[in-house]
Amino acid sequence: MQKPIMAVTGDETATTGDMPTYQIRAPTTALPQGVVMAASPGSLHSPQQLAEEATRKRELRLMKNREAAKECRRRKKEYVKCLESRVAVLEVQNRKLIEELETLKDICSPKTD
Repeated sequence: MQKPIMAVTGDETATTGDMPTYQIRAPTTALPQGVVMAASPGSLHSPQQLAEEATRKRELRLMKNREAAKECRRRKKEYVKCLESRVAVLEVQNRKLIEELETLKDICSPKTD
């Protein structure tokens, strides 16, 4: 019979200064050496299942990407409309200021007749 593998664990309660002390104890599982734990049977898939899963994930990713692109285009249109509106307001304001400047120039300039 083979000897069990010993585990080294840290004991947080018995510390000396800043360094924790360690104690050696037997492992809690009684698996013989060389035994490999396998994944659960539900996680093993055939190549066809893997291909279907990959196709499903791709379709989901593409759908999410389409929705994100649609939302991005909507936000961009909204942003451009906001900028166009702001340009229109500033053009009106600029025109009024130019008219006011011309009026003030006419008032302040000496008339030579």
